Amino acid sequence: MPRKILVFTGDIYEDLELWYPKLRLIEAGFDVVVAGEEAGRTYHGKHSYPCRADAALGEVHAADFAGLVVPGGFMPDKLRRDPRVLQLVRDFDAAGKLVAAICHGGWIPISAGVYRGVRVTGSPGIKDDLENAGAIWEDAPVVVDRHFVSSRKPADLPEFCKALLGVLG
Repeated sequence: MPRKILVFTGDIYEDLELWYPKLRLIEAGFDVVVAGEEAGRTYHGKHSYPCRADAALGEVHAADFAGLVVPGGFMPDKLRRDPRVLQLVRDFDAAGKLVAAICHGGWIPISAGVYRGVRVTGSPGIKDDLENAGAIWEDAPVVVDRHFVSSRKPADLPEFCKALLGVLG
């Protein structure tokens, strides 16, 4: 399996929810590729921290990665409207590869239609969205259901990253 992980970025991503997993995965020996609408573009988080996209969303393929991390913030609300993003999530799911979302990041798997019957958590603000998508919502720091990992908020990042690494082996 490739030792590469894909992370989505876009304007108003949640800074810690992108950077903490990215750095933890690098520390564990994974190559992390950050993809946004445009390669080379710098996006700014909710707290203004910059993140440069390594690749464009249209140039990445699930087959090249071991898993996907979807940070929260307001970024997922925009990216969930991009058919390329939704197809990528479906491809990761179909291959049984890691699909990890934290906080409002769960909006993207919801829109991709991959959460039906999956135990998840997320920001309490999207609990109704998760349940309406057929997910089984739990109020827990991290929930792992097969290749799906989810967490609620930045304070859950230590548990989230441990679970990511556990699923990735």
